[in-house]
Amino acid sequence: MVRSKEDKIVERIAYIVMILVGIIIVVPFIVLFVSSITDEAVLLKEGYSLIPKKLSMQAYSYIWKSKDTILRAYIITIVITFVGTTINVLITTMIAYPLSLSYLPGRKILSFVVLFTMLFSGGLVPTYMNYTTVLGIKNTYLALLLPNLMFGAVNCIIVRTYFQGNIPVELYESARIDGASEFRIFSSIVLPLGKPILVTIAIFAGLGYWNDWMNGLYYVTDQRMYSIQQLLNVMIQNIQFLTQYGQSGGENLPSISLRMAIAFVAMLPIIVLYPFLQKYFEAGITLGAVKG
Repeated sequence: MVRSKEDKIVERIAYIVMILVGIIIVVPFIVLFVSSITDEAVLLKEGYSLIPKKLSMQAYSYIWKSKDTILRAYIITIVITFVGTTINVLITTMIAYPLSLSYLPGRKILSFVVLFTMLFSGGLVPTYMNYTTVLGIKNTYLALLLPNLMFGAVNCIIVRTYFQGNIPVELYESARIDGASEFRIFSSIVLPLGKPILVTIAIFAGLGYWNDWMNGLYYVTDQRMYSIQQLLNVMIQNIQFLTQYGQSGGENLPSISLRMAIAFVAMLPIIVLYPFLQKYFEAGITLGAVKG
């Protein structure tokens, strides 16, 4: 295909813009890591930089002292993230699929109910009382699993739109003529053809579970059940307290570099995993956000 001069100019501008956006996104991660391996005194004196002027692994040495606790928190977070993401995707898909069918009885009412949950909530105090007194999840692993993250109305709408625009209704009709049940249609047609959007929703849900520390703050007081985010948040608070009140026992705690190291440790697994899921994420979020 022959491209005009204007098309080439637009393409070059698009490349430049994408490169600039990429730099803006990547640079904070580089600064974060570099700050975590930079000497505390240099950070306080000269601020952040892209190249460490004086290397120091003191922050990671402090984290390593709590490696057993951190490892347990990692395992808890990985299990909760895997189980929660799986259940989240299943619930979202099982709600979105029937809502994508135009002949579903009461479809508008059900769609309104889903949309209503996106706009309104019962509030923090009633929610806390419901989970602690009625469901009794305080200091249980369900406290990290159930509240707030099991289902999202926005994700449901995205998945429903994807199903409506990208899976022909004729496939459902042909399957029903062949005697397939709704469960067979769901498992053999909807799930395989919805792989891009399902991976996208799984990324959203997985990030939600991995980065969640509010549920642990509200419902978990047993340190043996801390997630990685909650544990690292507690470590930061302890460092701030010891530094502020001079109770570090003569040890010079690297408060700034330690915060950077903790943030880097918390996000490292997601950074490693994301490139493998990027192609599904791009396809899913593009097709799912545009109504066909």
